[in-house]
Amino acid sequence: MSRYDLTDFEWRVIEPLLPNKPRGVPRVDDRRVLNGIFWVLRSGAPWRDLPERYGPRTTCYNRFTRWRAAGVWDHLMDAISAAHDGEIQMIDSTSIRAHQQAATAKRGVQIIVSVDHAAGSRPRSTSSSTRKASRSGSA
Repeated sequence: MSRYDLTDFEWRVIEPLLPNKPRGVPRVDDRRVLNGIFWVLRSGAPWRDLPERYGPRTTCYNRFTRWRAAGVWDHLMDAISAAHDGEIQMIDSTSIRAHQQAATAKRGVQIIVSVDHAAGSRPRSTSSSTRKASRSGSA
């Protein structure tokens, strides 16, 4: 069992809710495809990097998009939440507000970072006449 795979309990809750079309070509194992979809979503990797143990990446991607259009994911989330008796807490980043200073600079404003490379280096030796000239000129 991989890091992002469904537990047996989660699978027992989800399995009866999945769409089942017995017609046509037999489908690839739903649990394996779901684990592949969750692997992509949780790892942030592109679909092309999906490990082979989850089946063809096109199958996982197509099933993900078809189920999104059909509302299957909404039904699954409701079932998982109900099965855990409200013990699940989720944060949606679209509802989190950041302080105004946490945002980037205003449009049109250019941020310039200035680094004085000489400030961190050792002082260079100069002739004593140069030092005297600069002191007498400022007085």
